[in-house]
Amino acid sequence: MKLVLASKNPHKLQEMQTILSQLGLEVVLESDVGVDVDVEETGTTFAENAMLKARAVMERSGMAAIADDSGLMVDALDGAPGVYSARYGHLDSDQARTAYLLKNLEDVPAEKRSARFVSAIACVLPDGRTVTAQGACEGEILFAPRGENGFGYDPVFYVPALGKTFAEAAPDEKNAVSHRGRALAAFEAAWKEKGYAHE
Repeated sequence: MKLVLASKNPHKLQEMQTILSQLGLEVVLESDVGVDVDVEETGTTFAENAMLKARAVMERSGMAAIADDSGLMVDALDGAPGVYSARYGHLDSDQARTAYLLKNLEDVPAEKRSARFVSAIACVLPDGRTVTAQGACEGEILFAPRGENGFGYDPVFYVPALGKTFAEAAPDEKNAVSHRGRALAAFEAAWKEKGYAHE
């Protein structure tokens, strides 16, 4: 089965393809099927936004669609940037948003910089069936970026389980513990449980 990813992000596509190919699912970008949908993310949770995106792309393409909504929640900032992670501070680049995050945390000591990445995944099939899942990865925010891999806030998100930031981790290391990796594992289990793996 082919799933249309409600995203224009090739990094996200790569992470999803790696895991979902094991289910025999082919994941393609919306541009690959001639669709360009800008969904207003009006949900108050990652799960709501993921469902909004998946449903919009399914309706536009007529094909099964999958969406991920994810973000960073920092305890010292009362859960911010949260669902606004991709537009934090109304800034338009990963580097600018990361710098803004560090500026907002500059007076917060190391022991109070706990945070987590959260990912919610929603899949909507043309016949109305849905599959949802969620995953999280605990970590802490460093005082300065480290590493060249990944995207978004990865260079400042230190994962004790890895002993490095997401941006210092190889893709397979990151996928093994990441919020999206865990959400996709939960999605895989839910997909099989519903019996869709045999379609």
